[in-house]
Amino acid sequence: PGAPSVAKLLWGGWHQRLGELAVAVAGEAGAAGPEPWTPDRPYELDDAQHLFLFSRADTIYGGSDEIQRNIIAERVLGLPREPR
Repeated sequence: PGAPSVAKLLWGGWHQRLGELAVAVAGEAGAAGPEPWTPDRPYELDDAQHLFLFSRADTIYGGSDEIQRNIIAERVLGLPREPR
């Protein structure tokens, strides 16, 4: 019953670290985006920026990491529910 929670928790953390690495590798050039801005074409994200920004959502959608940890603690480890 806790396998999906473990998978989501591991995936979210891994994906977020991968996004951080992609931005670090891109360096200063990655901050400017793929093309110059024009009035008819606003700022666009390159692949590294997209990965960095949208990987943050992996730790939120489908239940936050905190909720996933609670599910693992209760269902897999058999620990008591967190007091509310």
